[in-house]
Amino acid sequence: MKKILNYTLISLAAMGLATSCNMDAPSQSTLDAQGVYSMYSSAEQAVMSIHVSFGETNSYRGRFLPYYGVNSDCEWIISGHSYKDKLADKNSLGNYATLANNGQMNTDNNAYAKFYEGIERANLAIEGLKKYGNIETSKDMGQLYGEALTLRAVIYSDLIKAWGDVPARFVPNSAENVYLPRCNRDSIYVRLLSDLLEAEDYCYWPNENKITSSTERVSKTFVKALRARIALQAGGYGQRANGYRRSTCPDLAPDKMYRIAMDECLSILENVPGSYRNTLGEFKDNFDKLCKDNVTAGGESIWEIPFSDGRGRVLYTWGVRHQAIDQYTGQAQGGVNGPLPTLFYDYDPEDIRRDITCVPYQWSKELVEGKSYQELNKMNGWNFGKLRYEWMSRYVTSTNDDGVNWQYMRLADVYLMAAEAINELEGPASAAKYMKPILDRALPANKVTELMAKYTASKNAFFQGIVDQRKFEFAGEALRKADLVRWGIIDEVMAEAKAKMRRLQNRTDEYAGYPDKLYFQLKEDGETLEIYGLEKGDTDEVGKALGWESKGWFVSNGVLQLADDDIDGLYVVDKPSEHCLWPIWQTFIDKGNGILKQELPE
Repeated sequence: MKKILNYTLISLAAMGLATSCNMDAPSQSTLDAQGVYSMYSSAEQAVMSIHVSFGETNSYRGRFLPYYGVNSDCEWIISGHSYKDKLADKNSLGNYATLANNGQMNTDNNAYAKFYEGIERANLAIEGLKKYGNIETSKDMGQLYGEALTLRAVIYSDLIKAWGDVPARFVPNSAENVYLPRCNRDSIYVRLLSDLLEAEDYCYWPNENKITSSTERVSKTFVKALRARIALQAGGYGQRANGYRRSTCPDLAPDKMYRIAMDECLSILENVPGSYRNTLGEFKDNFDKLCKDNVTAGGESIWEIPFSDGRGRVLYTWGVRHQAIDQYTGQAQGGVNGPLPTLFYDYDPEDIRRDITCVPYQWSKELVEGKSYQELNKMNGWNFGKLRYEWMSRYVTSTNDDGVNWQYMRLADVYLMAAEAINELEGPASAAKYMKPILDRALPANKVTELMAKYTASKNAFFQGIVDQRKFEFAGEALRKADLVRWGIIDEVMAEAKAKMRRLQNRTDEYAGYPDKLYFQLKEDGETLEIYGLEKGDTDEVGKALGWESKGWFVSNGVLQLADDDIDGLYVVDKPSEHCLWPIWQTFIDKGNGILKQELPE
């Protein structure tokens, strides 16, 4: 049963918190810090209150998780992504044309502000625990200290992904530091890598202590995995004031960052005591557990952003769409973001990840005896299928919130980060063993053998295998855009994504020969759709002979189902690499006392 994190016993005023990032000085604390941070129960409440900033309406919950990460070569915003609406508030958050006055974001309580609210909570907890928590003698208090360091690193790493160079505040707000300029991200990366190395010494392994028996709590495994992810991010490419490039900071040299990533991943995969290990399991099982609020540590899930039953818009945004209140949910939502229509065809037909990830149907608005059924969607309206209301054990009653956690890190990512880093440092022969487990659970043995031979042919071939497999593994999990940015390949990959959609639209090259229509019927259960026409080699002749209903897939009633506007709207600039950061929202520039600037620092 999922633990609902709702730590509100210590009020924001009592903790001396400001409500935004660069505006008002904090109020005077009404609680004695020593009294809070010298007792485990109250110190835990203070550390867990950091999660409140994740769940605020316009924070991770309703702004960052829905919009950061789209559009990529496998993910896009489904509704209203027409080129003619390229400056619409929601569209422009994904199409690389985001303006500082964006109506979804240009408010005092949006994600940027709430991230700094969470950082302030973390700063207070870190300071209080260091002074009063006896973290060197009490392992449980040390765990809290490590958690606070790690949660702060989570927020800063996401700030940098979205906004690049941001104000760096690693101590609580004061009159002296309330207004800060943008800081070169390199110094923040160096600090985060150091903080996480320190946090490793304090945090328990999964299930080493009851505190880390849940995926909603930070474990040593997550600290190490996050440090690996941040190292790869820090050593990679990014949009900077003087171009799209890697860092020139010697402390963040690519070889050093790959070494950190390799060492941290290997310490998780090879050096963890057996009873504290995470295990992969089956691909579908991971998402089934996530939907069922199974937060037991030790499986594939390493850390999740915890949402109570009445918070979080995870299925709302990334799940299969339900058009009505039906037998599976009291929430007619889902399908805001979905896979590019080419993604399904990119998979090997025998890859079990394909049909779990890419869903060509939605649930009907019509109810038959109170129940909806699956109905064929349009080509430009594929849903992600990793998150499904029908897999939940709860019946959602909220209009907007489903309460499913956001899975921030899973073990498959550790395997593929290890493979990537080892390939760069030692070559494909050494890296292959960390790629193979991901392929083994996805494909038949003969195809795994073929792919491994292809990937291990050279260092470049293995890197391309990493690029491909991270897409197939993590599509719909908002990791792809950051990967493309850090690899330095976002421009060419996004250009190819448009070209592929154009070929799909016209059924040329790899898409030649697919039938005009899809043919479908409901199975005997009255709700599950059976579809013919999506596989290479399917024909209209065979489809017609089935006697099922049919629907024009490429063209319907003379209208292209994948329109020019859809394709053009994936990105609306010449080079995504030069527009892959969001601007700091104008409200914060205006209230930044002239110190906070829109321009990135040199």
